[in-house]
Amino acid sequence: MTLAPSSVPVATLRDTLLPALNQIILGKELTLKLAATCLLANGHLLLEDLPGMGKTTLSHALAKVFGLSYRRIQFTSDLLPADILGASVYHPEQQHFRFHPGPIFSQVVLADELNRATPKAQSALLEAMEEYQVSIEGESWPLPQPFFVIATQNPQHHAGTYPLPESQLDRFLMRLSLGYPDPAAERRLLRGDSGREALHSLQPVLSAEQLQLLQQDVQHASVSEGLLDYVQRLVNYTRQHEQIELGLSPRAAQALLRAARSWSLLSGRDYVLPDDVQAVFVAVAGHRLHGTGDQPGAHLARLCLQQVQVVA
Repeated sequence: MTLAPSSVPVATLRDTLLPALNQIILGKELTLKLAATCLLANGHLLLEDLPGMGKTTLSHALAKVFGLSYRRIQFTSDLLPADILGASVYHPEQQHFRFHPGPIFSQVVLADELNRATPKAQSALLEAMEEYQVSIEGESWPLPQPFFVIATQNPQHHAGTYPLPESQLDRFLMRLSLGYPDPAAERRLLRGDSGREALHSLQPVLSAEQLQLLQQDVQHASVSEGLLDYVQRLVNYTRQHEQIELGLSPRAAQALLRAARSWSLLSGRDYVLPDDVQAVFVAVAGHRLHGTGDQPGAHLARLCLQQVQVVA
């Protein structure tokens, strides 16, 4: 079966969009496909890695290939909510206050080093990520559509970081890590094949309107009763495993299915397979699982995949 509801051919994504991203971030094909999956699913993306791994470059590249406006907010310990959302400023000549929108009013917002800001500044993103609007001085202001937050954070053991609360982590559909490049990709970087230089010449593959059509296609991808059974067994296993203190919530289960639908679209199908669920499970579940010990959530997610089998 092939996808037909929108006017955007899936081959455009598979043969143009993903290869364009691969020219910017070398040797990370799987991570880039997951990142594109997150945005097609109308989710928000958290990139957690060491400095210098290409997180900022990736976020800018995603905005450019999807044809979206882009703003970067550098989160620091002295950042205030008004620096993110904007503020009303009094204009004496007109004798009234006028709202000046902050950098949150963009289609793609890079919240760079999010966990270096105080919890008060971090919380300024919560309403925007969930409701696609911000409330300032009793008035609500809608955000541009589509609207994505791509946040980066340094590992929590680094000095000067504030851990993100569970309520904010849950706003992110996926958490990804680029990691070190493989030897071949690093050799290309050492020879001067810089993704940052290619970023300047990167052209949009889609428009914002086409992206919204594809997001509608994601919602209509077919899901069988057997697939729903597999998702439920995975979710229930996270709630019952003795090493997992906090399992996946019903909202997390919905997020998992939405991501699997998006992955199936990028794979050229309008129906979801167990393979699609498995492909996105660690990225969707890893930051939502909390173990009884010090095991990372990604490890617990992989353990769940190993234990819960697909029933034919």
